[in-house]
Order: sequence, then structure tokens, then C-alpha cells
Amino acid sequence: MKVIVIGSGIVGSSTAYHLARKGIEVVVVDKVHQGQATAAGAGIVCPWITSVEDPNWYTIARKGALYYPELVSAIEEDGETELGYRIVGAMAVSKDDELLDTIEQRILERKVDTPEVGVVTRLSAEEAKNLFPPLNDDLKAVHVTGGARVDGRLLRDAMQRAAEKRGVVRHTGEASLVAANGKVTGVKVNEAEIYADKVIVTAGAWTKQLLARFGIDISIEPQRGQIIHFKVRDEDTSNWPVVLPQNSYYMLAFDDSRVVVGATRESGTGFDYRHTAIGVKEVIEAGLDMAPGLADSTLHEMRIGFRPVGPDILPLLGTIPDLDNLVISTGLGASGITMGPYVGVLAAELALGNEIDVELSPYHPLRATQKV
Repeated sequence: MKVIVIGSGIVGSSTAYHLARKGIEVVVVDKVHQGQATAAGAGIVCPWITSVEDPNWYTIARKGALYYPELVSAIEEDGETELGYRIVGAMAVSKDDELLDTIEQRILERKVDTPEVGVVTRLSAEEAKNLFPPLNDDLKAVHVTGGARVDGRLLRDAMQRAAEKRGVVRHTGEASLVAANGKVTGVKVNEAEIYADKVIVTAGAWTKQLLARFGIDISIEPQRGQIIHFKVRDEDTSNWPVVLPQNSYYMLAFDDSRVVVGATRESGTGFDYRHTAIGVKEVIEAGLDMAPGLADSTLHEMRIGFRPVGPDILPLLGTIPDLDNLVISTGLGASGITMGPYVGVLAAELALGNEIDVELSPYHPLRATQKV
């Protein structure tokens, strides 16, 4: 069997890697667009704290987080150890004790079915600051030991190298689907046609363009995220926990004295790859509000990513009735790093016709345009 994967972000790289581990012949095609979401993603793996109540979202997010140790072990067996993955814990922070009470109760309820949440502890502002020194003096916290972070770029690259060791072939270029009689038969890239038994589209925010020529209007749009990396001096940041205030921003640290703050959520920008004054201002202000101690840090790097946003917060995963042999896997929005590797597993199994342990109807890729 031969499978083509279009796109090599976190989802596509995972899909190709897992197919290769099963001995499947795999071809990956990627245009390497500026603004691939994985390259800019912060790397938080901690769905336990989220206020999102949608059970279908939480099902995939939970399974995605729980899958990481297995994935890391598999990749290490293939000789890849630089992933930036570490269980460092996470803190939900707020000045409001009643809000923290609600968060703590929600986490404890989730822990009943998921002991991997770890130890749940209420922290005073002083205790929270001891774990994350630049933190605002007034922020108290609920801390969980089971929160993790991962460097999305490193993980993606490691999966790609591991897949190539297992025979995966890569082509760089713009892919278009080749179809006949209602069946996808392959792709055209760089004027060459490549044929396969199945094609899996993991093209993120660019998925809409691939399907438009077939009259399929998939509900996926780019959402621009601007994110800033700070460098702190004379600090070992390797074990600092993820910081999650009760808004759309976040903060996490990596081993190289780097602290990541993000990110904007800008809809309607298209693929406008620019750092804007207002976007940068928004991120810096959010970061300094959470952690005033970063005021003297260095602005190390700014990144932009286009999150693939669907009609709601759920991924778009499944097949399309009018095009046989095609699997769609996209729409992870702001949850790409948490969900992506596991969604790649689901996409691979779906392409192979294997049974999976998730009811896919809530994630149907055309759910916004037709009844399913």
C-alpha cells in the first residue's frame, strides 16, 4: 500500500511517521509555507486546566496529552532524543480566590479518570513565584504536576527524520489533488504526478485551497498568531512550569533560558505574514502583566503562525463522500501541539481502514456545510 501525506507540520509528520512504522510506503509533499502553525506553536501539553467544557474537544485533547510518553519513547527508539519535551508542571494563575476554587474543583474532577494529571496543589503568590521567579507578585495558583511542554519544531523535525529512516520520501512543492471518477488517485507536484492508494491532507490552514477546485467548500481559515520568545539572564529555566492565566495568553520556558509568551488570535488576516505593531504590543503587555520580572529580558525572537481554524473548536478529521481514497486531518486551531501527534495516529489508522477508539462523527470535515 502507498499513501501520500500533504503537509508536514505536527499532524502530517506524525501521520507519516506512524504509517512508516507500520511498513507502509509513504510520500510526503509540502510547500513549506511561511507561517506553518507548528513552527510558531508554543508547545503546551496540559488540557487538564482548560475551561473548555466541550466533551468532544476534551476527548481528543486528553488522549493527545496521554499519548506523548508513548510517542517520545518510540522516537527515542529511532535514535531521536532532541524533542524539548519535559513534564514540568503547570499553574493556573489568578488574583481571584473564588475563580481558583472553581479551577481546582474542575481539575480534581478530571483527575478521577486521569491520574496523569498528577498532584494538585493550591499555591500562595509567594509559592507560585518560587516556581516561576518573574511572575507577578499578586498571582496565586492551582498547580498540577502533570503538565508538560514540548518544542514543536524539534518534535516535528525528529518525527520527519525518524520517518525518513524508515523509507519515507519527501517532495518540496505545491501539491494538487489528482482525481478521476470520484476517486483521488494521487497528487501533482512540480509537474510530476505521483499515484497512491490513499491521500491524507494535513495541510493546515491551506487545506481549503486544495479542495476548492473540486467544489468542496471546507470550513477552514487561517488565524494569525504572533508570539514572542524572551531570553532571561543568569536563570536556569529548564524546570519552570507552564503559566496559564484565565485569558487566551500563556507563558512557558525551555532549557535555553528562553521564555515564550503568546499569542495573538487574529481572524480575517488571511496569510498576511507580518509582525504588526499592535500585535507585538499586545503580546509584550500580556507577558509583562503575567511576569513583570521579564522587563529586563532580551527580545530573542518573534514568530508568526497561521492556526487552521474550523467552524468550531473541534478538529476536522474524516473522509469526504464525494472523493474516495481521501482523508482530511486539520482544524486543530490553538490545540495543535497538544492534539497533533495523536490526531496523526488517527489519520493514519483511518487511511488504513483500521478500527479506532474515537467516534469520529463530531469531527466530520464537512460538518459546517452538510448534515452528517
